[in-house]
Amino acid sequence: MDLTTDELTTFTTNGMIIKPGFIPADLIDRATTLVTDWYRTDMDQRQLVDYTQLTFAPELSDHPDLLALFANPGVSGLVGQLLGDIAPVTTTQIQIRIPDDELGQTQPAKAMHVDGVACPHLDPAELRTFSLLVGVVLSDIADPAGGALRYVPGGHLQMADWFRTQWSLGITAQTPPHIDTEQGTALLGKPGDVLLMHHLVPHAVGLNHTTQPRIMAYFRVSHANHASHRLQALRDPWLDFPALTARSQ
Repeated sequence: MDLTTDELTTFTTNGMIIKPGFIPADLIDRATTLVTDWYRTDMDQRQLVDYTQLTFAPELSDHPDLLALFANPGVSGLVGQLLGDIAPVTTTQIQIRIPDDELGQTQPAKAMHVDGVACPHLDPAELRTFSLLVGVVLSDIADPAGGALRYVPGGHLQMADWFRTQWSLGITAQTPPHIDTEQGTALLGKPGDVLLMHHLVPHAVGLNHTTQPRIMAYFRVSHANHASHRLQALRDPWLDFPALTARSQ
C-alpha cells in the first residue's frame, strides 16, 4: 500500500503520518505478549531511569516477534517510499510509560527534544541521529494523560532552521525556547496503529496518570547515507528524503 498524495503532503507539512490499524493483529498480539510478559516478570525497577532513557526489555531488542513489526512488507514499503535506500534495521526500542501509582518511584518525564541530539546521557558533542522514527502502538492509548507521546506538528522545519542558524555541535539545549514550552499534540491510538515521524519533529513524554501502562515499539530508521552527513541532515530536513525534495520547495 503506497502513501497517498495527501499523506505525502501531510508528512512534508507536519513531519508525521499516522496509519490506523496498519499492522495485522497476529503480529501485534505476539509482540504485545512478549513485552507484557517481560513487564510483569522480568523488569528490574532499579533500572527504571536507564529503561526510560534507552529502552525497556533490552534483552528483547532483536527478538524476531518485535522486528517483524517493521519487517512487515506494508511498513517497510511505506518507509522505502519516504527514504528510498535504508540502512538495515536490527533493533527495536520499547518504551513503556508506567502508571504513577504502580511504582514506589516516579518515572522520569522527557522534555521536548530531538532524539540523538544533546541527550542528557550522552556527550553533547556526540550525535546519534537517524532519519525517520517508526512507532507501533502496542496498547490502547485513549487518554492524553496516560503518558502519551507529545509531538509538535511542523516542528521539523522549525528545528532545521534552528540547527542551521543558531545551533552548533556541543550546545546542551535540546530545543530552542519557543519549542521547549510547547505542550505538543498527544499521540492517541490503538494497537496496530503506525506512526511515521520525521526525526527532526520535537517531542516530549509526560507522566502516566492512568491505571494502564502505555506501550510502544519504535524503530529508528536511517537513510543508507545518513551516517556520513549527520550534521547536514540536521540543517536540511529533506536531505534523507530524496523523493520529497521537490515537494518541499
